[in-house]
Amino acid sequence: MRKLLITLGRFISKIIDFFYPPFQKYMTLQFFRYGVSGTVNMVFSILVYFCIYNYILHQQILPLGFFTLSSHMAALAISFPVSNLFGFLLQKYVTFSHSELRGHVQLYRYFIIVFVNLGINTVVLKLLVDGLHFWTTPSQIIATLVCVFVSYFSQKRYTFKTQ
Repeated sequence: MRKLLITLGRFISKIIDFFYPPFQKYMTLQFFRYGVSGTVNMVFSILVYFCIYNYILHQQILPLGFFTLSSHMAALAISFPVSNLFGFLLQKYVTFSHSELRGHVQLYRYFIIVFVNLGINTVVLKLLVDGLHFWTTPSQIIATLVCVFVSYFSQKRYTFKTQ
């Protein structure tokens, strides 16, 4: 499985690298790869969130026995792990493939950042949807953009740092 992921990561990197030359004056290859793979993951995350919110939960609350989750928070709880596993694989095998840290260390650190982002995402979503009564999907897009900036710097300097 690891060899398949490495091969797939190299293939995806070559595709991304093909589009890099016009941007090389403005950013490093690693930053470009992060931007492209982050954008792919962000679109994937928003689509998963949208589908869960609208087609699985049907914009209804989710009763869980002793408590219930509002539909926008339940959609977040379901979509967040899926999109973050996809994001970890992209970052490990495409963007930060030169990190010498062991995979389990990267995964552990990645999930620390994931939980920080989950907290940020939850606060922003609750503020916008419940506090300001803003639409759910645009609120999730805004929360995701905030998390992207936090994530890039923490992933580069902590999760996938190089010597």
